[in-house]
Amino acid sequence: MSRGREYFLQFLLAAVSLVVCLAAAEGVLRLKNSSQQNYDIEMWRYAKELKTPSDIEVLGHEHLPSREATLQNTQIRINAEGLRGAPVDLDRHGKRRILFLGSSITLGWGVPESETVTSRLQAMFKRDGEDVQVLNAGIGNYNAERYVERFLRRLTQLQPTDIVIHYFLRDAETLEAGGGNFLLRHSELAVTLWQAYQVMRGGGGESGLEAHYRAVYDPNARGYREMLASLDRLKDYAAAHKIRVHLAMQPDVHNLTNYPFKYIHERLAEISRARNFRYVDLLPAFEGQTPQKIWAMAGDPHPNAFGHKLMADAIYPVLKSE
Repeated sequence: MSRGREYFLQFLLAAVSLVVCLAAAEGVLRLKNSSQQNYDIEMWRYAKELKTPSDIEVLGHEHLPSREATLQNTQIRINAEGLRGAPVDLDRHGKRRILFLGSSITLGWGVPESETVTSRLQAMFKRDGEDVQVLNAGIGNYNAERYVERFLRRLTQLQPTDIVIHYFLRDAETLEAGGGNFLLRHSELAVTLWQAYQVMRGGGGESGLEAHYRAVYDPNARGYREMLASLDRLKDYAAAHKIRVHLAMQPDVHNLTNYPFKYIHERLAEISRARNFRYVDLLPAFEGQTPQKIWAMAGDPHPNAFGHKLMADAIYPVLKSE
């Protein structure tokens, strides 16, 4: 056998062995993750099963209408308008309709539909004998620019009487569209390795988070300026259509004992007043809570059903008084 042929066979054997090992690793991971307790993988499945690339560039992605999936052991159903929940009754002329804009916290990631902030508010109005419809337009990986753009381009036909901007600290970040490469779209192993790389690369911890948000809320930061411009667009539309706008400021839940981001809450209170938005600070409702009491599960810093109850209890008196 020639030396060249021998090298080729060795290379081929090594390549086949690598493919077999990778396939085995992928299979083991998929079996392990079938418990739906891996936050990163469940978010990846959310993107695959309930999202689609948007033809509006700034949005990046949107919900697939009329779909549902069980993610992180919680059923999420998306209606024809791309909202979480039951089909929307559009024939409500003269009746109150409250539309929540936001990201995955608003969506209620990891929270049963009946226990989300929007469903709880709907039930509270019904309990008090009021015919009010509360709609959930939250989409994971959205910021203020995206959810305002989506409302103005996709959801104005809902004709809300009220809009609640369920604002989270990340809503002033810059988000790029990006759909990921082939491996990241189809391999749990690739996603796991990529997330491990991101953790090692990013350092992290609470000090890293604080530095990150200081940069995000620099008045000259691109995402911050886009957030302000988007809120101005919403303000103008709401004024022209006589829509009441509320901004409910959602705290980060990593450290609710010595909360480091009060300055951002104060900034958003000023921003709200300048735009005639009614401001609701949710920090007092959450302050002092522990991750074990608030997080959807270990490793997933989304508020759980109890967290959504705290939100609804804080927001309802403000909406009720309108």
